[in-house]
Amino acid sequence: MKFLHSMIRVKDLQKSLDFYKNLLNMTFVKKKRLDDCELYYLEDEEHAAQIELTYNDDTPENGYENGNAFGHFAFSVDSMSEFTSKLNSLGYEYLYEPFEIFSGTIIAFVKDPDGNEIELIQKAKKL
Repeated sequence: MKFLHSMIRVKDLQKSLDFYKNLLNMTFVKKKRLDDCELYYLEDEEHAAQIELTYNDDTPENGYENGNAFGHFAFSVDSMSEFTSKLNSLGYEYLYEPFEIFSGTIIAFVKDPDGNEIELIQKAKKL
C-alpha cells in the first residue's frame, strides 16, 4: 500500500497555490472540476506524495475552521538558513522560529494561507 495524498479546503486558491508552489517547491500536477468544486493536485519534488487543494464553489466567507484533530504537514529542507532566506524574500513569516529538537536536527513551523501548520525539518548531517 502506498500513501497518495492529503486534501485540504482552501479559501483563496491563488494564495494557496503560490504558497505551496513557490515556498515549498511543490509542482502542479492536474486539476479536476467536480459538480461543486475544483481539485488542484500538487506533488513534492520526489514525486512521492501530493496535496489536493479543494476550492469549493460555496466557500465560507471567513474560510474554514481547522479541527483539533489535525496537527500539521511536515516537509524536509536541506538547509534551514536557505529556506529562511526564501521565506523572507516571499514575505512569509515563521510561526515558530527554527530550533534544535534533537542532536543536530532543526525544525521550524509556518502557516499556509488557510492556517494549516507546516513543519520544516532539517535533519542532522551524518558524519
